[in-house]
Amino acid sequence: DGKKKFDKESEKYYSILEKHLNLSAKKKESHLQDADTQIDREHQNFYEASLEYVFKIQEVQEKKKFEFVEPLLAFLQGLFTFYHEGYELAQEFAPYKQQLQFNLQNTRNNFESTRQEVERLMQRMKAANQDYRPPSQWTMEGYLYVQEKRPLGFTWVKHYCTYDKGTKTFTMSIAETKSGGKVNGLVTSSPEIFKLKSCIRRKTDSIDKRFCFDIEVFERPGIITLQAFSESNRKLWLEAMDGKEPVRIFFHFLVFLHLFVVFLNEAGFNFVRKCIHAVETRGITILGLYRIGGVNSKVQKLMNTIFSPKSPPDMDIDMELWDNKTITSGLKNYLRCLSEPLMTFKLHKDFIVAVKSDDQNYRVEAVHALVHKLPEKNREMLDILIKHLVKVSLHSQQNLMTVSNLGVIFGPTLMRAQEETVAAMMNIKFQNIVVEILIEHYEKIFHTAPDPNIPLPQPQSRSSSRRTRAICLSTGSRKPKGRYTPCLADPDSDSYSSSPDSTPMGSIESLSSHSSEQNSTTKCAPSQPREKSGGIPWIASPPSSNGQKSSGLWTTSPESSSKEDATKTDVESDGQSVASVTGPENASPPTDLTKKSSYSLSGLKRQAKAMYSCKAEHSHELSFPQGAIFSNVYPSVEPGWLKATYEGKTGLVPENYVVFL
Repeated sequence: DGKKKFDKESEKYYSILEKHLNLSAKKKESHLQDADTQIDREHQNFYEASLEYVFKIQEVQEKKKFEFVEPLLAFLQGLFTFYHEGYELAQEFAPYKQQLQFNLQNTRNNFESTRQEVERLMQRMKAANQDYRPPSQWTMEGYLYVQEKRPLGFTWVKHYCTYDKGTKTFTMSIAETKSGGKVNGLVTSSPEIFKLKSCIRRKTDSIDKRFCFDIEVFERPGIITLQAFSESNRKLWLEAMDGKEPVRIFFHFLVFLHLFVVFLNEAGFNFVRKCIHAVETRGITILGLYRIGGVNSKVQKLMNTIFSPKSPPDMDIDMELWDNKTITSGLKNYLRCLSEPLMTFKLHKDFIVAVKSDDQNYRVEAVHALVHKLPEKNREMLDILIKHLVKVSLHSQQNLMTVSNLGVIFGPTLMRAQEETVAAMMNIKFQNIVVEILIEHYEKIFHTAPDPNIPLPQPQSRSSSRRTRAICLSTGSRKPKGRYTPCLADPDSDSYSSSPDSTPMGSIESLSSHSSEQNSTTKCAPSQPREKSGGIPWIASPPSSNGQKSSGLWTTSPESSSKEDATKTDVESDGQSVASVTGPENASPPTDLTKKSSYSLSGLKRQAKAMYSCKAEHSHELSFPQGAIFSNVYPSVEPGWLKATYEGKTGLVPENYVVFL
């Protein structure tokens, strides 16, 4: 019965999945949401039927051990009783019979305990918010639909694909699903092996399918278009392949962008000053100032009015016509849509490296020096804006816009990496820290000369790939993931507002340790766990034997994200930035790259020393103080973690918290 139920659910699920994946992306949003809800429900039914079938098989196999032997023992007992001459043989057999009885009882007891453990595991797997993915030799594996050209158009063929991040090897094998037969997902051909060149998320407006992404390989010209089963599945593939976002062009803003995108002109300075004057005059105490956005159509109308070729450079803003939300959104959009961010691409990495230092005084001094390296117009505009944000933060009791919250809002606005990569997304929280430092030390940074003796940071490239934490079925809260959305709203969206839970109202504890006394008293949302802090002051690494410098700063990767092709409003972008502040990524200690490489390849057990203290969040992790010495250190099956022994207990420790001895 369990097999029949499993086969029925398998056939039903794959049938509905085929229909779901062939659903046009041009359908109404409500229709797509209903389809997503239906496929999630069917997936859950299929998932539960699969687990119950496996559980039943486990139960039957275990029961065989005693249900077969017990009747045999009873038969032997009757045989010896019936035959008189078998009495002596029975006496000889008595010790073995007694031992067999003990073994049977132990087997029965083991069956009960094993059955309970398997049942608990099944319930935890059902309750997990994502499918369990066991450890594998591949960075990512699973089924994908591959677009293939046919004489009469295109067709989508299901393949089983694997990817190894170390060698950038991608394999595809045509898979035939036979849910009614003996084999599911039968691989019918030898795999095609490619070396990955690049991976880019596919926008829905360029293809009539959802969850697609393109890859380029060295062995085949052109691109290969792949379709994942869901948005979350596509995110996992993009993260494994270091996928990039497509270039975002907002056609409805092209005319507006053309007017001022190249330079900071007189009209731009006038617009910023007018916006600031309007906010400070009538709305500086408004709740959620700069966090809550205005209506998209009104913001566009304001920008087109101010930056029209026919408008004078010193055109006033009609405070009766434009509400406060429209003005604040217009100010942020002006700064976001400059062709180069206000703090420039050239100095972007320098600012990031500066604030990664644990030395708070050095952070301030380095940012101070870097600000004075900005072009004169950029520094002038930054001075005007930061002076205004200082005033906004002084009214945080009314508007709830503390220094920390303003950093979250204006970090991605004033700073932006030249190329939108996963590494750039990972540095979002450090952009926020830069803005916090500018606000808290405004007088010193903008009205005094920097110390010429302060060594400026030198950005260094990483020679090791980022690694993310694997799925764990342990109970406990899960850490929030980073998210970065760089620019404007969806042209089809009518409003910049977002759901209440997408953007926290309260301030979030500053990561810069520079927050004011008021900021330091604020608390994070209860659902977000305390992150493990780490990091060392910026230092110049000594040259290695090959003449190159080792990386001075190490960080772990956030969960990469690429929402379905609807781009975000400024409020959603700000809300996602707030989430990224409490992400699990932290600066971590430098390690000797040569030792690390040879260690990973050889698998030898070594000693290591803790550079930072750590408190375990799960039973299989170790708690340890700074300076702790670990023995028997070797790689864990979970990426980013090591297996080690400390004070007689063996468990997992974060790889970026230790240095090998």
